[in-house]
Amino acid sequence: MRYAPTLDPAVTRSSNLAGPAAVPAPAPAALPSLGRRPLPGWIGSLGLTLGQGALALGLLLFLALPLAAILAKSVTDGEGAWVGLSVITGIIGADGFLSMVGRSLAVGVVTTLLVVPCAYGFAYGLTRTRLPGKGLLRTIALLPLLAPSLLPGIALVYLLGNQGLLKGLTGGATIYGFWGIVVGEAFYTFPHALMILLTGLALADGRLYDAARAMGAGPWRTFLTVTLPGTRYAVFSACCVVFTLTVTDFGVPKVVGGDYNVLAMEAYKAVVGQQNFPKGAAIGILLLLPALLTFVLDRRLRARQGAQMSGRAQPYAAGAHGRRDAAFLALAAVLAAFLLLIIGVAVWASFVKMWPYNLSMSLRSYDFDNMDGGGWLAWRNSLQLAFCTALVGTVVVFVGAWMMEKVPARGAVARSLRGMAGMLALMPMAVPGLVLGLGYIFFFNSLANPLNVLYGTMPLLILCTVVHFYTSAHLTASTALNALDPEFEAASASLKVPRLTTFLRVTLPMCLPAALDVARYLFVSAMTTVSAVVFLYSPSTVLAAVAVLNMDDAGFIGPAAAMCTVIMASSAAAALILHLASRALVARSQAWRRPVAA
Repeated sequence: MRYAPTLDPAVTRSSNLAGPAAVPAPAPAALPSLGRRPLPGWIGSLGLTLGQGALALGLLLFLALPLAAILAKSVTDGEGAWVGLSVITGIIGADGFLSMVGRSLAVGVVTTLLVVPCAYGFAYGLTRTRLPGKGLLRTIALLPLLAPSLLPGIALVYLLGNQGLLKGLTGGATIYGFWGIVVGEAFYTFPHALMILLTGLALADGRLYDAARAMGAGPWRTFLTVTLPGTRYAVFSACCVVFTLTVTDFGVPKVVGGDYNVLAMEAYKAVVGQQNFPKGAAIGILLLLPALLTFVLDRRLRARQGAQMSGRAQPYAAGAHGRRDAAFLALAAVLAAFLLLIIGVAVWASFVKMWPYNLSMSLRSYDFDNMDGGGWLAWRNSLQLAFCTALVGTVVVFVGAWMMEKVPARGAVARSLRGMAGMLALMPMAVPGLVLGLGYIFFFNSLANPLNVLYGTMPLLILCTVVHFYTSAHLTASTALNALDPEFEAASASLKVPRLTTFLRVTLPMCLPAALDVARYLFVSAMTTVSAVVFLYSPSTVLAAVAVLNMDDAGFIGPAAAMCTVIMASSAAAALILHLASRALVARSQAWRRPVAA
């Protein structure tokens, strides 16, 4: 008789005593289940349907309907009467509007042509050469992510303004205008392009480079035939991001734009200065068009992109090449020096007692409570916003991504909800912050909307910020979840372990680094965002980045630089704490990742 293993100690004991020829004792009538008692199937299906329905409803309320409110506002007059496309056609036909569109496009194109090649060279140096100090250079390159978009404009005023430190080097030219906006936007968008290009250049199959060398191809020909084609989708994505961020940002044009008016600045003035909401809505619709176009093109190209790394791919290892490494080190050093110059001047200016007459060091600019703008209350509000955004956003993003990636949808209703939630989750990437903020004004400030009690409150600022940065966080979570082997869920199902238990005890601990990365991204983004919340705050919920804008309007440029410094320091401290927490938690919950000593 074939031996049948059992976990019953009585059976095992009797078998051992009787010897190999003994007849095994009969098995008990019912063995205890190895897993927990499973819940009825309809409860799990109902929970999944309710969860996906709640996610779809939230994105519908706080994303789709505000955008629909912009569209409705752009086809009505100030009294709410239907006027069709006359508002938009009137704005387009106004004197100087087409030239303003041309100026916006010119700034976007020139900034893209300047930033993307520099970011590509920097990323190439970090991934494909043997540069010394790669960690330090990467850290410096990502520092602009910790600052609001107004910081480069303020630093340029101190450097090249009418009384700037380097004014004599410009030959009488002014920084206010086209080139001031381009330089400021280049600082602001550089790390965004760099992160995309680093990801694209990190995926390299060493066998292709070995084949190119075997066929006698030189370094330049190898770059043109292997490296550049392999990163073309990353280059296009970086161009889309830089162009969209530049065209839709009003922080830098607000400070150094001067008379060079652009679309984003015109929308801001229409709402804040002129109280012309139909005009603001119409310009918002126009600003949405280039973002939507680049988003659609990017998604189509990504859909055509095949896998760049096969299972037999070999890692690429850069060989020693003195002249190449020296050239890329010089390029990286120049770019890092430019970024440090902008940040350093802003920090230094925040401690100057009275520019440009008294350059002694003082904390006078940090006395926020005795000047207009928002005071230390704005900083405390930003910390509250960032903390709540990181906490709420991380939970919503990861649970939503888990429901869409790891839980099968059974039934037409569940599949429909999953499709709607997936589509809405990708929409924020194509919606500029300024447009989203305008939509929140028109939707949540309406007396006919029962949710208008949220307008001007901290919960609405938190929801707006989570929605604004939802797509990037969602893609990060989805990538981490898809990297897990589906066998984890299969094993749990065979043991009749509830899906939620598997998520809490297996999936989330294994995805903990990605979850903390999402929290860090949401925290820093909430501290530095301006465009999406500039229309939504009240005197009691004013934010630090908005306070920078108000201080600059009031002529307090020193305190504005000081508030930028406080924002950067707070963001850096939070990022460092989350990084250390990530290392500690990963070391505790993922000890199996550590190599075992021989």
